[in-house]
Amino acid sequence: MIMRIDKLLCEMNIGSRSQVKTLIKKGLVSVNGSKVTKADMQVNGEGDLISCEGKEYQYRPYVYYMMNKPAGIITATKDIRERTVWDLFCEQLAEKNNGDLKGIPMRDIFPVGRLDKDTVGLLVLTNDGDMAHQLLAPGSHVPKKYYVKTDRPLDRAGERLLREGVDIGEKTLTRPAGLTYAGEEEGYYLTITEGKFHQVKRMFQAAGVQVVYLKRVSMGGLMLDECLREGQIRELTKEEVCALCSKK
Repeated sequence: MIMRIDKLLCEMNIGSRSQVKTLIKKGLVSVNGSKVTKADMQVNGEGDLISCEGKEYQYRPYVYYMMNKPAGIITATKDIRERTVWDLFCEQLAEKNNGDLKGIPMRDIFPVGRLDKDTVGLLVLTNDGDMAHQLLAPGSHVPKKYYVKTDRPLDRAGERLLREGVDIGEKTLTRPAGLTYAGEEEGYYLTITEGKFHQVKRMFQAAGVQVVYLKRVSMGGLMLDECLREGQIRELTKEEVCALCSKK
C-alpha cells in the first residue's frame, strides 16, 4: 500500500498532520533506516520499516477487537448522556498501553452491529467497513448465538414458534432459529441469522415468555473468549478474523 509518509503517520495515530510535519522537520522520522526529509515522501505501508522518535511502528490499515460488553453501556461511538462502548474501548486501550496510543490506528473504529444497553457479551469493533457490511448485510445470514434466561420455561408451542419462525410485528416471520437447552430451567441458546431491532427479546415475548438476561456468545465462527471479563477488550488473531466471516 503506497501512500504519503505524513498521511501514514496520521493514520497510525502518531499525531496530527501539523505535528507529524514537525517531527519530520526535526529529523525524527525514518524509513528503512533513512531519515525522511519531505512530508510527501511515498512509502510502502506494508513493507517499509517506519521509525519515529526512535520507536519502530508496523502499519496496519485495519484493526479488529473483541469486547465482552457489560450491561449499562450503549453500543455507540458518541452520546451526550450515556456511557458508550467507544468510551470503554478507549479506556481499555489506554490501560493496556500505559496511556500511549501512538501507532494504534484509532480513526473510524466502530462497533459492528448493536447490543442493547442491558445485553452483554461479544461485540466486535473495527475500522474495516467492508467486513462490517459483509457481517451485517441482510442477505449474508451470518449466525449469531445468544445465551438467554427467561422468566419461566418455554412451552412446546413456544419452542416450535422460535424454531420455525415467529411473528414479531414485521412484514415477514423471523427466519427459523436454532434453539437448544442450556442445561438449566429457563436457560436457552438461540442462534439467529438476522439482526432486527430487539429481535431476541421480541421473539421470546412472542413465544410467551420474557427475557431477563441476554448474552451474545458467538458471531459467525468467532466465539467470545471465556477468559475476557466483562468490560475487557483484546485484538483478534488472524484466525479469528477469518472465523468471524464464516457461517459455521
